[in-house]
Amino acid sequence: MSAIFTRNDEQRKLAIGTRSREGARRSGRIHTEILPASRFHLAEAYHQKFALRGRPELLKEYEAIYPSLRDFLASTAVTRVNGYVAGFGTCESLRGEIGGLGLSPAGRKRLEDIVCPHDAGERMGIGAACPAG
Repeated sequence: MSAIFTRNDEQRKLAIGTRSREGARRSGRIHTEILPASRFHLAEAYHQKFALRGRPELLKEYEAIYPSLRDFLASTAVTRVNGYVAGFGTCESLRGEIGGLGLSPAGRKRLEDIVCPHDAGERMGIGAACPAG
């Protein structure tokens, strides 16, 4: 479920405005629900950072940095990378912050290849001008 939980009318109005602007920008409806905040229950560990869990080579690096689930979930870097591998964020924004995400050089390259696949093909010599491409 995609949801924004708000604590007051001001947050609710901001969330509705943001959802509407994003829907207009994408020429479609955003299915994120806006609900009042109430008691919060953390989902099971296997649901946390779901997109990143589909990239074991990157997940392994972050699990080594953050062996406790609590620290893993609280990490801004883990959250940012989860968003990137889920398809949110641009190649340009990634390149602006990749140095601060705590990844090894191999992890950085892998993340760039995921987020910037066109650039990865060019680095590998694959493209429209390549007979094999």
